[in-house]
Amino acid sequence: MDRLPLPLAGITVVAVEQAVAAPFATRQLADLGARVIKVERVDGGDFARGYDTAARGLASHFVWCNRGKESIALDLKDPRGLDVVRRLVADADVFVQNLAQGAAARLGLDAATLCAAHPRLIAVDISGYGSSGPYADKRAYDMLVQCEAGLVSVTGTPEQPVKAGIPAADIAAAMYAFSGVLAALVRRGSTGRGGPVEVSMLEALTEWMGHPLHHVMHDGTPPARTGLAHAVIAPYDAYATADGGRVLLSVQNDREWRRLAEQVMGQPELGTDPAFATNAARVANRDRTDAEVARALGAMGADEALARLEGAGIACARLRDVREVAEHPQLAARERWREVGSPVGPLKALLPPITWPGGEPARSGDVPALGQHTEALLRAVGMTDGEIAALRREGVAA
Repeated sequence: MDRLPLPLAGITVVAVEQAVAAPFATRQLADLGARVIKVERVDGGDFARGYDTAARGLASHFVWCNRGKESIALDLKDPRGLDVVRRLVADADVFVQNLAQGAAARLGLDAATLCAAHPRLIAVDISGYGSSGPYADKRAYDMLVQCEAGLVSVTGTPEQPVKAGIPAADIAAAMYAFSGVLAALVRRGSTGRGGPVEVSMLEALTEWMGHPLHHVMHDGTPPARTGLAHAVIAPYDAYATADGGRVLLSVQNDREWRRLAEQVMGQPELGTDPAFATNAARVANRDRTDAEVARALGAMGADEALARLEGAGIACARLRDVREVAEHPQLAARERWREVGSPVGPLKALLPPITWPGGEPARSGDVPALGQHTEALLRAVGMTDGEIAALRREGVAA
C-alpha cells in the first residue's frame, strides 16, 4: 500500500518572523510537509541566530525552531525588498508574522491588508498582547508575559516564585498559531476563502493557566506554590535516594497509599493509621508523610526504588536533568532522534510529536544559513541576473 503524503505537502508558507513564537509555529508546518520561506533581515537575520553558540557554533533556539525552512535575506525598509515579499505572498497559502506591534501594518503586511488583496490567503498575526487594548503597544518578551499571565505566581516554592524553565508564552502562542492555520486550511477547503488569524502570547498563556485561574475565580484563593509537591495530594513529591538520585512518586488514592506502605516502605501499619489513611489526613500531616516516604526511599538506590514502586503499581518517575533526557531510553527505543543538516554539519534533532502511522514520516529538513536561498527565490519571482546583482550590491538582499 502506498504511504499517505504528509498532510501539508503542497502548502507554501511565507514568514516574516523572529525569536521563538512565529518560528516555532512555522517549524511545525514545515515538519508536516509545508514549504516555509523565512524572510530575514540582511543585517544578521533573525536575531535568535545570535542568542548563543551552543549548537556547534549555532544558536540553540535557532536550530530548534528553524529546521526545514528556506532563508531569504531582504531589507523590507527598501521598496524593492518589500516588493519581493509581496510577490512571494501572492503565490503563498499562508503568511505568518510576529514583528513589533504596528510594524507589519506600516509595511502593508498585516493580516487584514493581505487577506483583502488575496482572499485565499491565511494570514497570521502573532503579538504579545493583541491588536487592541491598553497593552497593545507594550513590548512583550516571554518572561514578561509569564509574569503578566500569572504563571510565575504559581511556579516555584512558597518562598520564591520562579519563571518556567522553557519559553512557555512563546510556545503557547506558537501552538495556537499552528492549530489556527490548520483550522483555517480546513475552512478554506470548504469555502475557498482564507482569512486572518490573530494570536497573542498573553491570551495563549492565560488559557494554559486554566486550573489555577478557575480555582481562584470560583474559590477565591490561589493555589499555593509547592515546588515539586502537589498542593492537594500527598505524597506527591520528589524524594532523594541513597545513590544521589531523586525519584518522584504520586499516590492518587488511599488504596495506593496502602500498597506503598506495605510493598515499598515495609510499614503496612501506616496504611491504616488514622494520621495517614486518607489523603486529607496525609495532606494535613504532610511533613510526617513526606518524612516516612523519604526515610524508606532514602535507603534504596534510584533503580531499586523505581522497580519497587512500579511493582506496587505506584506512579513514579526519575527526576532527570536535560542531559539525561537527551539519552532517554524511551526516546531511543522509539527512534525519535534524527540528524538534520546545518551550516556547521549534521545536528541531532527530535522528531515532532505528531506521527502518521502508515504515512510519510515527518520531515526533518536542514537548518538554513542566512540568505541561503535568496538567489533561488529571487529567480523564482522573476528577477533577472542583473536585478539580483543590483539588490545584492545595494544591500537590499543578502
